[in-house]
Amino acid sequence: MTTIPRNFVLLEELESGEKSTGDGTVSYGLESPDDILLSSWIGTIIGPQNSPFDNRFYSVKLYCDKDYPNKPPTVKFTTKINMGCVNQQNGVVDAKSLPILTNWNSKNRIQNILAELRREMASSSNKKLVQPPEGANF
Repeated sequence: MTTIPRNFVLLEELESGEKSTGDGTVSYGLESPDDILLSSWIGTIIGPQNSPFDNRFYSVKLYCDKDYPNKPPTVKFTTKINMGCVNQQNGVVDAKSLPILTNWNSKNRIQNILAELRREMASSSNKKLVQPPEGANF
C-alpha cells in the first residue's frame, strides 16, 4: 500500500476547504496563510437546527502534527460549548469520547471531524445540556 505524504493530504484538504465542499454547515482552513507546515487549522460549525446549538457558530482549532494523517489532530473549541466530549476548563475535545478520534483511520479528514462534532451536538445526551451564553469563549 502506498502512503501519501502528509503535505499532499493537507494540501488536498486546504483545497477542499477553500472550495467549501459539503452542505455548508462546517467550514475550515488554515489559521494563518503563512503556515508553511500546514499544521494549524481553524474550523467553524453551525449548530444543528432544533437543538440548543441552533443558529450558533462555533469555532474549533485543529492541530495536525507531523504524524497526521496517521494520527488524528488535536481538536479544541475556542467558542464555549457544553458537550460530553469537551473539557469544560479548556475546550479540548477528548479523543476517547468522540468516535471518529477514538477509531481514527488515516482516510479521515478535518471535514469529517467537524461533521462528527456537529452530529454529536444533535445527540440526545448533548441536546439536554444547558449551553453557555452566546459569544462566550474558552
